[in-house]
Amino acid sequence: MEEPLTSKRSVTVADVARAANVSKATAARVLGGYGVVSDKVREQVLAAAATLEYRPNELARSMTTGKSGIIGVVVGDIENAFFSLAVRGISDAARMAGFNVIIANSGEELDAEKSAVDLLIGKRVDGLIVTPARCDRMEHLQDIRRVGVPLVLFDRNIPELGVDAVTGDDFDAAMIATRRLLDMGHRRIAYISAMDARSEPLVDISSISNSAVRERVDGMLKEQADAGIENARYYVRLGATDQPMTDDIVKSLLHDAAPPTAIIASDSLVGLRVFKTLQKLELSIPRDISMISFLDADWTTVTTPPITVIDQPVYEMGKKAAERLISRLNGKDLPVERTAIKAGLIMRGSVASPSRDSNQ
Repeated sequence: MEEPLTSKRSVTVADVARAANVSKATAARVLGGYGVVSDKVREQVLAAAATLEYRPNELARSMTTGKSGIIGVVVGDIENAFFSLAVRGISDAARMAGFNVIIANSGEELDAEKSAVDLLIGKRVDGLIVTPARCDRMEHLQDIRRVGVPLVLFDRNIPELGVDAVTGDDFDAAMIATRRLLDMGHRRIAYISAMDARSEPLVDISSISNSAVRERVDGMLKEQADAGIENARYYVRLGATDQPMTDDIVKSLLHDAAPPTAIIASDSLVGLRVFKTLQKLELSIPRDISMISFLDADWTTVTTPPITVIDQPVYEMGKKAAERLISRLNGKDLPVERTAIKAGLIMRGSVASPSRDSNQ
């Protein structure tokens, strides 16, 4: 009969100290990264730790130092390439600074976001980076501040909260895309967002609880207002949360007595859904309708035609959010600020001037 498996005893600081022929206190200083020791002693201790395959007890360390060495991150939708790139930037910056990262996905649901925040605070994370599902509901985010955990908002901003935020320059990005379409002769431009809401024409911009979406819509409408277009708000549609909903929204727009001649998709997931809908309807891009999507996602370069995109430096945004948080964790006294990262427009084959018939 086989002998039962027995767990291997964990290597302790005392074991490392004996192997390195130093005191336990000296070994603890080297392994904990605090205090002063000579280079020779540090090398002895680290060599012994490597030989014994020592693994630090993070719980014990956090109880001793008050720090876990962990940053918590709550994003809206990890399936979205935007957040995947952002997490990569956050993780790379954190690793370079000696921090680990725990990632939670809210699915853009407020209750899931609250649960994730509670869980991460319970894990004693040193700081949090959060993409708020709603910018008009901040009670749980205020609780983060009350317990003394540094917080940086990502992609969305809540000025009333009084914390750092790293976002895209959404207002300007939407203006750039809209201006390009206007310059090419478009006068009926739709904006489609995945934000969960009724898909009817937008009545009040201030009712949009997602600050990024609100600023994009605001930028788009302002650019059209400056061009003398008065009914631009009619073509704003929210609620493209999945493919069937996107199909319904696009069909509703295109069956209108005055259908849009161009569509701006709020992110790469929505953009892909819109593209699929237009394919199913056997519409030709850009002959029948032009299209622009936020984010230079991989799929946008392999379609026929390739999709014109608003190029957001998302990796850099994630990296800056982590660096800002780490600066606070390292004790830097910084004024609260919003860092808005500029975006560019990459022109591809999905945008052309509207046909004469479509602009009648």
